[in-house]
Amino acid sequence: MKESLSAEMAAMVLEAPGRPLQPIQAPCPRPGPGEVLVRISSCGICRTDLHVADGELPQPKLPLVLGHEIVGRIVAAGSSTGRFRVGDRVGIPWLGWTCGECRFCRSGRENLCERARFTGYQIDGGYAEYTVADERYCFELPTGYSDIEAAPLLCAGLIGYRSLSAAGDARRLGLYGFGAAAHLVSQVAIHQGRSVFAFTREGDEQSQAFARSLGVAWAGSSAQAPPELLDAAIIFAPVGSLVPVALAAVEKGGIVVCAGIHMTRIPSFPYEILWGERSIRSVANLTRQDGEEFFRIAAEVRLRIAAEPLPLAQANQGLTRLRSGLVRGAFVLTPGGFT
Repeated sequence: MKESLSAEMAAMVLEAPGRPLQPIQAPCPRPGPGEVLVRISSCGICRTDLHVADGELPQPKLPLVLGHEIVGRIVAAGSSTGRFRVGDRVGIPWLGWTCGECRFCRSGRENLCERARFTGYQIDGGYAEYTVADERYCFELPTGYSDIEAAPLLCAGLIGYRSLSAAGDARRLGLYGFGAAAHLVSQVAIHQGRSVFAFTREGDEQSQAFARSLGVAWAGSSAQAPPELLDAAIIFAPVGSLVPVALAAVEKGGIVVCAGIHMTRIPSFPYEILWGERSIRSVANLTRQDGEEFFRIAAEVRLRIAAEPLPLAQANQGLTRLRSGLVRGAFVLTPGGFT
């Protein structure tokens, strides 16, 4: 049965960076050509949302609805659509639109598109009851995951997977910062036969125990050296000082992957820890191909997902708790009204 469309919706809106999100009643969006209207059932709170809200990423659309780990069901579609049907469950990720014409798009690197637009940054996202999205950038989600479980897959999972791909065929893999992304990518890496070494902030024994419960070979503080040299390391924590730490922990020829969209300043370090053909690289955004590959793996592996649901009205509390760094897994908003 076709759902009757609401005239208004509840949303948590960023009016200016550095200010708390404001609960509002906003007009429900309507899909344009090529777009679908999605009734949101869950939306993950991602560290990128925090960077936008805190003003660490420049020039967001304002006012703005944050959120790019969106799971929901299509309730209406604009003209020139047909990939999905009304009632289908879809996922809406960070990459919301690309031009298809620039040198990056033409060479299979749409994640670097010069005119790309991103969900929850230039396009209103999922801290609301409804959103619209270009259907070409939506994903069909694997069955077997609840809406709350599926939400973190759409960024923590996707960026984790792209970062893992950037680490090459490393058999001994270090993960610095064991949060939403690391707890997912560690399971993929272990499934692939890699040994995973988890690094947390000093004294975070809870995260270390959680990492061990997922099957990592070792878990400890980022101030500690791993029991053996690593082939590669992925840094998920937005802490620039971890770059020389990770470099010192990798074998000659090893790679350090910086997975975040924002990182504090990287301090100077002695050339000797880079020498030996070690390398540093960043990961930027995602491609739709990344998504297709990752969701095939997620359907096969059946990842264990740590997700704590929060009502939409508690989005500010979720961001504050994420900022503290003391979170196991991910927070996921369950949209609804404010009463």
